[in-house]
Amino acid sequence: MDLHFGDSEPTDEERAAVDTLLGPPESSWEGADRSDADLRWARGGRAARERRDLLLPGLHALNDRVGWISEGGLGYLCRRLTVPPAEAYGVATFYAMFSVRPRPATVLHVCTDLACTAAGAPKLCESVEARLGPESGVKVERSPCLGLCERAPAALVIRAGESARLGVPPLGELEDEARQGRKGGLGAQPPGNGTGKGRRGRHTAVSAPTTPDTAIHAALTPENAPEEPPATLAVPQAPDPNLLLLARIGTVDPTDLDDYRAHGGYTALRRAFSLGPAAVIREVTDAGLLGRGGAAFPTGRKWQATASQPDHPHHLVCNADESEPGTFKDRVLMEGDPYALVEAMTIAAYATGARHGYLYLRGEYPRALERMEHAIGQARARGLLGDDILGQGFSFDIEIRRGAGAYICGEETALFNSIEGYRGEPRSKPPFPVEKGLFGKPTVANNVETLVNVLPVLTLGAQAYAAIGTRQSTGPKLFCVSGSVDRPGVYELPFGATLGELLELAGVRRNLRAVLLGGAAGGFVRPDELDLPLTFEGTRAAGTTLGSGVVMAFDDTVPLPRLLLRIAEFFRDESCGQCVPCRVGTVRQEEALHRIAKRTGADAAADITLLREVGRAMRDASICGLGQTAWNAVESAIDRLGAYE
Repeated sequence: MDLHFGDSEPTDEERAAVDTLLGPPESSWEGADRSDADLRWARGGRAARERRDLLLPGLHALNDRVGWISEGGLGYLCRRLTVPPAEAYGVATFYAMFSVRPRPATVLHVCTDLACTAAGAPKLCESVEARLGPESGVKVERSPCLGLCERAPAALVIRAGESARLGVPPLGELEDEARQGRKGGLGAQPPGNGTGKGRRGRHTAVSAPTTPDTAIHAALTPENAPEEPPATLAVPQAPDPNLLLLARIGTVDPTDLDDYRAHGGYTALRRAFSLGPAAVIREVTDAGLLGRGGAAFPTGRKWQATASQPDHPHHLVCNADESEPGTFKDRVLMEGDPYALVEAMTIAAYATGARHGYLYLRGEYPRALERMEHAIGQARARGLLGDDILGQGFSFDIEIRRGAGAYICGEETALFNSIEGYRGEPRSKPPFPVEKGLFGKPTVANNVETLVNVLPVLTLGAQAYAAIGTRQSTGPKLFCVSGSVDRPGVYELPFGATLGELLELAGVRRNLRAVLLGGAAGGFVRPDELDLPLTFEGTRAAGTTLGSGVVMAFDDTVPLPRLLLRIAEFFRDESCGQCVPCRVGTVRQEEALHRIAKRTGADAAADITLLREVGRAMRDASICGLGQTAWNAVESAIDRLGAYE
């Protein structure tokens, strides 16, 4: 049984949004006016079906233009791509950033995840929701992690229209912008050159709201704002020329290709061309570079497995959909050093035989999107992307695909489905992506930090790179530090530095209660475990995980049971529902934690036993890492921290 939208017709705005993306329809079968020829034969169906991968960009086009996706707009997009309406509806409702119900053109997403909860986000949400009623023209939505943990509590404004914009409210500038009467100021980014140097100051009430912008300004006032932390940088170590991955951030203009090249840019690509594809893979393998997304799979082995596949074309995918709560390192790299990612993707494509690359960029990262679009455009204009790059006879280009708010799309096969225009649900393995990945072809998928590490591998050489860190965990590592610290942000340290050394750099506050490593899918450690070495092997030996590099500190003012409940809520919301262990287990986990919150000691013992059974079932039988790790943080809090005793 299919889904039909009846007589719903698209508005002129919706038609324009879709046609801008796909071009004008060629026949009445796609939505154009009917001609005599259209009555005799149908044309374009095969070509339209081959563009199924444009479904997600089409949904973005509708949502960006109108603020939501109507039946008429979705039906028109389905006709243009010959996608069954039921399937398109299933995709549209899969992503949190889309709405299939009418809503205002301006949406304020307020983060309620771990770092923001610890910084007072629940009270902020309650006050903002009370102040921004229907007359404000603003829809307030409570959101999972926005990847802005160094600015906690964080918010994101999405404004629909012909020139749709996304913006991070620079909370420190609200008072100044309101006083100067700048319309649309909330969509602006904080000042600085991509290092997140926006100051966060106290907020004062402004005049009665007359626009969505001024309504939001008025809602964020001292009464509902948490206590002010010191002004911070996204990269507290910047500028430091001794850093390898963050050296250019705070020093180089991220919009200037010449400035990037003057500071060592494209040296690594030239060396790659001088070595040849096989030697590049050998360098990456000898350097011992492990994936930085959490799985720690050897990058060289993945590249070699893809390059050796006889089936063509090969694809390259950069996973920039970092949705793990507490993770924001890839955003900082893309905002502050976008050309580095363009260069690194070009090297990866050259080594693995890919001619086309996809950058799957998290939908909540407006500045990163702007910076990467600019960098790709400039590189293409200067002959560093496209045909015959640097006169070497190698052709490669990058296409950006925006995510739309789905944590599960951080899993690589779910990401492939999302790009292809399907629901972002994980695939069973085998076959593995290096054999059959995106569009059924051999695919190498790496995250942003992994790819950017390739640059120092080639500029320093494999031996010098491998000398950094430890024997099993080589090179530098980026850590996303947030929570109860004075200087939250992204830190670069060599593998092997201790947790205590990192927290000392960040200015950990007194009365430390616990540290969460690896985000919601990670585990807690105690304050007496700060000598823990930050390596993949060291954290495994300690019974925890390094994950993507999240280090979230909590002092004794943060209620631990509330954090655990928030983690359970997060996994329940983000489960794609494809497999029973995860779909049911995440719900049972949340229910048990709700019951335990009302009891302690012996009264909670039965539910703790149930939690362990549910956790084992999810870990053993879930199809992907979401269900397999959804119990980790709760288990570690019970076993290591004595939660609920």
